[in-house]
Amino acid sequence: MTNKEFQDWQEKELDKSISRFPERKEQFLNHGADEINRLAIPAKVDKKYLEDIGFPGKFPFTRGVQPTMYRGRLWTMRQYAGFSSAAESNKRYRYLLEQGTSGLSVAFDLPTQIGYDSDNPLSMGEVGKVGVAIDSLADMEVLFEQIPLDKVSTSMTINSPAAVLLAMYMVVAEKQGVSSTQVQGTIQNDVLKEYVARGTYIFPPQPSLRLITNIFQWCSENAPSFNTISISGYHIREAGSTAVQEVAFTLANACTYVETALEAGLEIDVFAKRLAFFFNSSSDLLEEIAKFRAARRLWARLMKERFGAKNPASMMLRFHTQTAGNTLTAQQIDNNIVRVTIQAMAAVLGGTQSLHTNSKDEALSLPTEESVRTALRTQQIIAHESGVANTVDPFAGSYYMEELTDKIEEGAKKIMAEVDQAGGVVACIENGFIQRQIENSAYDYQQEIEKGERVIVGVNKFTVEEEGKQPGLRGDPGVEDAQVQRLLELKKRRNNEKVKETLTSLEIAANREENLMPYISDAVREYATLGEICNVLRKVFGEYRG
Repeated sequence: MTNKEFQDWQEKELDKSISRFPERKEQFLNHGADEINRLAIPAKVDKKYLEDIGFPGKFPFTRGVQPTMYRGRLWTMRQYAGFSSAAESNKRYRYLLEQGTSGLSVAFDLPTQIGYDSDNPLSMGEVGKVGVAIDSLADMEVLFEQIPLDKVSTSMTINSPAAVLLAMYMVVAEKQGVSSTQVQGTIQNDVLKEYVARGTYIFPPQPSLRLITNIFQWCSENAPSFNTISISGYHIREAGSTAVQEVAFTLANACTYVETALEAGLEIDVFAKRLAFFFNSSSDLLEEIAKFRAARRLWARLMKERFGAKNPASMMLRFHTQTAGNTLTAQQIDNNIVRVTIQAMAAVLGGTQSLHTNSKDEALSLPTEESVRTALRTQQIIAHESGVANTVDPFAGSYYMEELTDKIEEGAKKIMAEVDQAGGVVACIENGFIQRQIENSAYDYQQEIEKGERVIVGVNKFTVEEEGKQPGLRGDPGVEDAQVQRLLELKKRRNNEKVKETLTSLEIAANREENLMPYISDAVREYATLGEICNVLRKVFGEYRG
């Protein structure tokens, strides 16, 4: 592509942005296509440049997945929240939307994440603690009360029971009069990383992969604008991996999902364009920027060369970013605002599509409204005051950035090759190879801190005596009893014969290898609970014991 051809193409993309977001026409035009092109095109273009770096919005997408990046549209400011009851979380969501959040991100409590109802004895003491308790469609209805699902994009951090929560969300939209084709958002649905980094798995790997593929297929036919998976490096990094390992294991997992979908008969250019990713943004600013560039380029090449994708949208690595929770310190918590700012800037300079900024007090407690607002304002200041969004790719042409990007990509490819040679991701989960790699890196990192080789401000250097920690937000101890009572009342007033019928149909379908999404949706509509649905699947699939 010549410079002139690229300019013509990019101007068309700018016109598309204006037609899609007419209310922002003036903002788009203020930056002007000429200036955009000048900043996007290097003075000299050679073959290696096009192969390794290219133009924004063009293969291999090193410089971003959109030709105008944040000049055309800012990233989605998506704050992660969920605690206590559905009603309390709903209040927080509406507060965030009033403060300028452009997307919601739902945190579920531990029982919900592992498919147990709030009245299960194993749930005792955990209901509503690390997220919101969702037992049935009734809770989901309250969670999104007065929130229009045709206008708000929602990300749900749920994995093993993802199909159930997705069905609940879609039925809520249906009850609002919103077609599933209008619903936008993302469901994490990434169970492979649960086995190595997080632990909220239910079923063994193979039936888990089946459920994921069922979601791919169902959404391609019924919810084409919904991202069917958010393949997560975030939790891999939080467990202690290096940046290179985060890229390698995340993309290895992604390849496994693609291979499973292809084996099930899905077409690469039908489902792959709805794959999304979720990365951590840590404090080494330049390494993180290079990591995002390397991940985009490596994924584009894998999709094109390994899987034969033809549609450029199938080759784009679109990702959400969250600042690094494991870097937040309980000591001198105001320092966390600076850490989060650096990490958020890395994500923006690295070309993220959406971003969550952690709150300063999360090492102590659930974040207060004040600290959440500060975290959101951090994004808004970066977007509107820092000037970094005025340039398509601020690090274009940096020799160091290009060298660092190459280094991370090569390192990730080497690790992925080791995984392939060892039998693939599932085999490496079962024999503990991936877990050991992450654990070794976590150990090395902690040793560096304890020896003083790695400075953590306020922890092992520049410390001060603190009289006491700020109290933060504490959950209501009566939440669990109230949630259990609501659940018991629901079970009395619903049509239990219909519930039984839908659960029986689900069990038959699970044994027949059918797509389970329609059966799960039927059960959800009759107010079958999350635990009841997951118990049917436990009966058929068994449970994974790591």
